[in-house]
Amino acid sequence: QVQLAESGGGMVQAGGSLRLSCAASGRTSSTYFISWFRQAPGKERVFVAAISWSGTTTSYVNSVKGRFTISVDNAKNTMYLQMNSLKPEDTAMYYCAAAGTPTIARWEYPYWGQGTQVTVSS
Repeated sequence: QVQLAESGGGMVQAGGSLRLSCAASGRTSSTYFISWFRQAPGKERVFVAAISWSGTTTSYVNSVKGRFTISVDNAKNTMYLQMNSLKPEDTAMYYCAAAGTPTIARWEYPYWGQGTQVTVSS
């Protein structure tokens, strides 16, 4: 089993920044990709960004490219999402997830955190 715990959410004005953290514990060696998904009220949960534990492979949804940066600290078993130039449409619950393969498909992620809320006001 893998346990994931997110932190760093909050409320910020448009154009501001936040950094989300995802601390992993348990059998992290069984996972390959660790990712962020987000879910806005009334909408489905969608992929945002992913990174391999080695840090050599990353993937982003087009809407966050150039604004969000995903990174990993293996010594701390922690993954980060630096979010800059935030927009009101970035408002959502952000979830950390881990999978054993390099996938961005939500249904292929067996491990999920509880989520952290990000709210961007205009």
